[in-house]
Amino acid sequence: MKKFLKLYFCIILLLLMSLLAGCSKKKDIVTDSAYMLGTHLNISIWTDDEKEGKQVIKECFRRISEIERKMSVNIKASDVNKINNNAGNFVKVSEDTTKVLNKGIKYTEISSGAFDPTIGRLVKLWGIGTQEEKVPKKIEIDEALKFVNYELLKKKDNNEFKLDKKGMQIDLGGIAKGYAADEVYSILKNKGIEHGVINLGGNIYTLGTKVDGQIWKIGIQDPLEPTGTPMGVVEFSDKAIVTSGNYERFFIKNDKRYHHIIDPKTGYPVQNGIISSTIITDRSMDADALSTSVYILGVEKGLMLIEKMKNTECIIITKDYRVHLSSGMKNKFKIENDRFQIENHNEDNKH
Repeated sequence: MKKFLKLYFCIILLLLMSLLAGCSKKKDIVTDSAYMLGTHLNISIWTDDEKEGKQVIKECFRRISEIERKMSVNIKASDVNKINNNAGNFVKVSEDTTKVLNKGIKYTEISSGAFDPTIGRLVKLWGIGTQEEKVPKKIEIDEALKFVNYELLKKKDNNEFKLDKKGMQIDLGGIAKGYAADEVYSILKNKGIEHGVINLGGNIYTLGTKVDGQIWKIGIQDPLEPTGTPMGVVEFSDKAIVTSGNYERFFIKNDKRYHHIIDPKTGYPVQNGIISSTIITDRSMDADALSTSVYILGVEKGLMLIEKMKNTECIIITKDYRVHLSSGMKNKFKIENDRFQIENHNEDNKH
């Protein structure tokens, strides 16, 4: 009887193990791409249901398209253009646009104006990345600068904003992509996706870990080499990683490079020795605004800003091949190209 019971329980145990193995389906990658927000987008997730996975990614792209329709200066009926075309009057906008504008105003204040959503006139004047790109005359830049002033962007509690001076223009190109990445991340989490990588034109957001439990390894672009060439690697899970670089959108005139990161105080593309700034933090919208802010502020002021912020790190690369890390990045960044060297900074008390 004891032998029979032992055999019986062994059979039951084997059956249970078999059933559990059958319930644990293999997760495979489902990926798709699109072109929105003026850049190439890619979303990859790992799921045991390919059909459902494709539908989830389609939902993500629909959400991005919705955001683009509200915030693109290239769409006539967007919220941004409603504000721009009605300068002097309060305009009611969507909850999405309100969130992004409020965040933009916050980072304008934090960065002492390095990040400024009222830079639209300058962006349009230079036209970098469009067929109208040119080097404007100084008199044109000086005139456009009269219409760049974040203090003249006013808001009310009921999603209303206005530009106090006619002729001013908002441009959310430095932050809208980050908001879109955050929204995609939320959709994937709500759908129960545990493993994924969101790549919105270089705005990376990792979801969970790899299927095998390993942490994601994200390459940091070599600013001096073709796209896809890493100069270093970071390892993070559930983090947003955003880079601003002079290699993203630029043109060359008379052997001089003019890139798209414009200083709202001078009206010219930033020339302070930085060629890329990468931010690693919990939300992509924060990383988006901060990567631009740090690039414009320069190494010293940029590092000082990041050291004051919780759960936020940065990697700054300068044209002399030096890599400047925030204190929390020590031992978390690995250089892949020996021509780059980490610059030692005195470590302050962080966070």
